[in-house]
Amino acid sequence: MENFKERLLFLWDGAKPAHIAKDLNLSISGMMRILEKNTIPKAETLILIQNLKKCDWQWLMTGEGEPFPAQPQEMSLADNIARTDKLVQQLAAQKRKNRQPESADVCDTQGNPVDVDEFVFIPYYDVRLSAGIGLWVDNEQPINTLAFRAEWLQTFVTSQFDKLSVVKVSGDSMDDVLKNNDTILVDHAQNEVRDGLYALRIGNEVFVKRIQRLPNKLLVISANTAYPPFELSADDDFAIIGKVVWLGRLL
Repeated sequence: MENFKERLLFLWDGAKPAHIAKDLNLSISGMMRILEKNTIPKAETLILIQNLKKCDWQWLMTGEGEPFPAQPQEMSLADNIARTDKLVQQLAAQKRKNRQPESADVCDTQGNPVDVDEFVFIPYYDVRLSAGIGLWVDNEQPINTLAFRAEWLQTFVTSQFDKLSVVKVSGDSMDDVLKNNDTILVDHAQNEVRDGLYALRIGNEVFVKRIQRLPNKLLVISANTAYPPFELSADDDFAIIGKVVWLGRLL
C-alpha cells in the first residue's frame, strides 16, 4: 500500500467514504478531497485515525513496516502532534522534491518551474465589505481567483477549500484592524458566532465587524471609535457570512 488513500481504506476495510468521514468528524467534501487527491489530513485527524485503529504511526504516514505493531506504544497527545507534524513536513518536502510539474510552461518570475497542484485557487468576488457597499449574493460569479498554497491552508485555515472566498474591504470603520482596500479571506464554514472578526449581512448590506456574544444578542463593534457599537437580536434581519481568517494589504 504505497499511498495514504489505500492505507486509509485498508483500516476501514473498504467502508464507504461517508462512514469514514463520520468516524473522523470530517465533511463528505473533506473526505473526498483526501481520497480523490490522496492528500494527508491534519495532525488531529491522523491522531484520531491512530487512536481508533491502533495502527503503527510509521506505517500510517509512509507505508513502511506493519499496519499493527506487536506492542502498541502509548504516546501523549503533545508527542503525537509533534511527531505527526514532523512526518507531514518530511513527506510534503519529499513530495515537492520528487514531483515534476505537470506543465513545464508554468514558471515563476525567475523562470523556475511551478507545480500548480501545490496551489488552491480561491474565488475572488466583486463584493466590498465594511462600509455597507454591496450585497452578498449566493450565486455571485467570481471576477478572478487568488492562489494560496494548499499545505498552508490545511495547516493554518481549513481543508474545506470550497468554503473559502476572497473579497475587498471598503471604508474606514475598521481602521487599525482592516483598512480600505484590504483583501480578506472569508471562511464560510465558520458561521456560528464566537468572539472574533466576521463578515455579516445586515438587511441588504454587508459588513466586516468584530462580534462579541452576549446573552440572547450580539454586540457588533467597529475598530474606529467614530462608529459606535450596536446590538443585534434574533428579531433582526441579519446573517453571519463567515469568519475573516486572513488579510492581505498593500503597504
